[in-house]
Amino acid sequence: MTEAIAAAPPDVRRQVDDFVAKLREALGSDLRSVVLYGSGAEGRLRPTSDVNLIVVLRRFDPSKLDGIRDPLRVAHAAIRLSPMFVLEDEIPDAARAFAVKFADVRRRHAVLHGDDPFRDMVVPRDAEIARLRQVLLNLALRLRRMYLLRSPREEQVALLIADTAGPLRASAAALLELEGRLAASSPKEALEQVASSLPARDWTPVLRSVSMAREEARLAPGVANPTLLALIDLAAAMRARASRLS
Repeated sequence: MTEAIAAAPPDVRRQVDDFVAKLREALGSDLRSVVLYGSGAEGRLRPTSDVNLIVVLRRFDPSKLDGIRDPLRVAHAAIRLSPMFVLEDEIPDAARAFAVKFADVRRRHAVLHGDDPFRDMVVPRDAEIARLRQVLLNLALRLRRMYLLRSPREEQVALLIADTAGPLRASAAALLELEGRLAASSPKEALEQVASSLPARDWTPVLRSVSMAREEARLAPGVANPTLLALIDLAAAMRARASRLS
């Protein structure tokens, strides 16, 4: 059992252990590795967190994978288990196509089974810059649409803010790393570091509300909508900063 899983709530540990055992049983030698990434790999799962796994396969055999369909459905319902199935020879292309995500995987992952397929992974700088700008733009576009759809229901906005925390924090860590100044020990601290260096606004209350939404899945009345609007501005400010990278 890795340190990260040992620090997780008992129900998460049990579901992850059971799912990994089912993978090993069903896939045999086709299974190279199972890797936990994101907040789970840091031992910082919150009630709103997905439990993110990467299942690295030597070969994709649907007849074998059919055997994990039911265990996956159970684990997804119980702990929001969210696995990604990747062939080992797809990793270099995935690192380029989804550069921000895989840069985050490189920084925050724990091997639950097999070897470490990301130990020598290279995320191309040009791809990471382009993908960072795309992620932040997409985030702003999505949040504007969701504001219009959900703003009458503050409890839904709070959950949206909780879901937004992960990609925004990972983007902040990528931005600092690309600038050559990644001193933060976690994506949460990276976002605090980036926000504190942005002019003309005190982002502390906004980030405090983001953390509250992550930890409690709710916010005080009247807080959720202004926080969501502020996150749209924060994503735009970070994208402007990423546009100056070369």
